[in-house]
Amino acid sequence: QVQLVESGGGSVQAGGSLRLSCGASGISLMINRMAWYRQPSGKQRELVASITSDGSTQYADSVKGRFTISRDNARNTMYLQMNTLKSEDTAVYLCNAVGMAFESRRALQDGRPTGFDSWGRGTQVTVSS
Repeated sequence: QVQLVESGGGSVQAGGSLRLSCGASGISLMINRMAWYRQPSGKQRELVASITSDGSTQYADSVKGRFTISRDNARNTMYLQMNTLKSEDTAVYLCNAVGMAFESRRALQDGRPTGFDSWGRGTQVTVSS
């Protein structure tokens, strides 16, 4: 129904920067909340930052002052600017989006949206010290 695709990951030295992007596709998306999560190898997934449709943001304490989340509602795209990267930022970064969309053109014509809570496949960020 709703597909999310992340990009922008890679390898960087400590102190460097990366910018992640997440694009959402579907039929007449109405995205309420978008968020970045990360999962270090062998560890649990954790919330990095989130942003609502009106621009309200939240950050994990570990990234405050270094990471900035933003979104382009017209393009259904979310970004994460990551500065002053540390080795402990190494993880797979995943995009999450929650909202309403239409499962088919028929559903759109009938005015029947469906709620979604979708995840991307993730992009690897590796920070070397």
